[in-house]
Amino acid sequence: MGWILEHWLAVTLLIVYTGVLMHHAKVGRERSTGMDGYYVGGRDMGGFAVGVSFFATYASTNSYIGNAGKGYEYGLPWMLLGVFMVLFTFLSWTFVAPRMRRFAAHWDALTMPDYLSERFGARSKTLRVTSALVIVFSSLLYLLAVFKGAGNLFQQFLSIPYEAAVGGTLVVVMFYTSIGGFVSVVRTDVVQGFLMILGSLLIFYFVTDAAGGIGVLPSLAERPDTANLFEASGAIPFVVLLGITLSGTLKLLVDPRQVSRFYALKDEKSVRLGIWVAVIGITLVMAFLLPVGLYARFLLDGVTDTDLVVPMLVSDPDIFPLWASDFLAIAMLAAAMSSMDSVLLVAASVLYNDVAGALRPAARPLQWTRAGVVGFAILAAVLALNPPGGIVEITVFSGSLYAVCFFPAIVFGLHWRGGSAQAVLASIFVGIPVLLTWILSGLDRQVHEVFPALAASSLTYLIVARFTTPGRERLPEAADA
Repeated sequence: MGWILEHWLAVTLLIVYTGVLMHHAKVGRERSTGMDGYYVGGRDMGGFAVGVSFFATYASTNSYIGNAGKGYEYGLPWMLLGVFMVLFTFLSWTFVAPRMRRFAAHWDALTMPDYLSERFGARSKTLRVTSALVIVFSSLLYLLAVFKGAGNLFQQFLSIPYEAAVGGTLVVVMFYTSIGGFVSVVRTDVVQGFLMILGSLLIFYFVTDAAGGIGVLPSLAERPDTANLFEASGAIPFVVLLGITLSGTLKLLVDPRQVSRFYALKDEKSVRLGIWVAVIGITLVMAFLLPVGLYARFLLDGVTDTDLVVPMLVSDPDIFPLWASDFLAIAMLAAAMSSMDSVLLVAASVLYNDVAGALRPAARPLQWTRAGVVGFAILAAVLALNPPGGIVEITVFSGSLYAVCFFPAIVFGLHWRGGSAQAVLASIFVGIPVLLTWILSGLDRQVHEVFPALAASSLTYLIVARFTTPGRERLPEAADA
């Protein structure tokens, strides 16, 4: 009882926030009367809501905890990540969104494997099932990272056992996502997006204030123990850091949870509005969060697990007043939810629509998809109890998989009439072994694995496409406009 009275603001915000989630679940259920409504919101959503959802889905606890903490280890060059995030958000909305929206609507595609199957005219189920399995595996990795971030946060701040924190997060996100589908996810993301912007601003303000002000960073460059943080290859070879940032941001062009947002846009006007909403949102969040790790050098010593940097700062009463810590706990919970709900929905959708349903359709597809959300969430939570690595490492590998497997099919497929199912499959079956071989051989310490793997998959796609029959000799008229 004493803890509840002390943290009354966090308790109040949590109750209100949970009530909002349940309301959105109810609205989503009412609007999800069919597969189209549950998977892509009936393709009738505006640019503002989808734009906020786009950046809120991407900027999760991985940004609050993983990316912000990595600045402590990698220093000033880590700010390059923010530049790439903004750049690829813009490119995603300008080079992918317009045509993807038209293609998906023309072919009535509900998932990325749906798009690939229709775009490349695959007669067999091989392309659909293969791409779906890649999405399911990568989604599982990403969920592990988000669960780890939420668990670390609440363990550090609320003194809740890590396992209980993971379990509590699981129950809430599993409930409203399974009930409300895409509509519930996007409506909730709008609330979460604003909480995330305000939360990142509060973190930046209180951390920089405790560190001595915004202008104290140059003094780090004069200290022998931190001078390397201001060198391009001081903490890590720059080409490796460049690969990490690229693999973490290239997926903005091809990640199914991001691309699925474009399926839901109702018209071209929505695309034009969504561009600026998404770009401004991601710019604000990254501008506030990415420098936090550097300022933490004035406040924390000897941190070896950078995933703990932000939780340690937020839980320190000498840095954050109690009301701010309480608010940030809920804001970071919202950040976790905003990614988890999208990943769960995408994974469950392709599990039914493109694996189970493609092999043996069921009489009640929505019920099976909802069951998939529940089952996949439980599996990810159980595996997150003993995660295989740090938050950034897990998400970067997940992003590398998406880039290697889907960059040629999405980017080339939208803007070039050539291409075939054989080309897509060949790019996947070449890209993944190159990615894994590069890591296992230790070459990733000199050059990040995303460079050779993406080059191999793209080149394979172009070569095989040159010598195979195009899946679609003519693309939809609307897409060519």
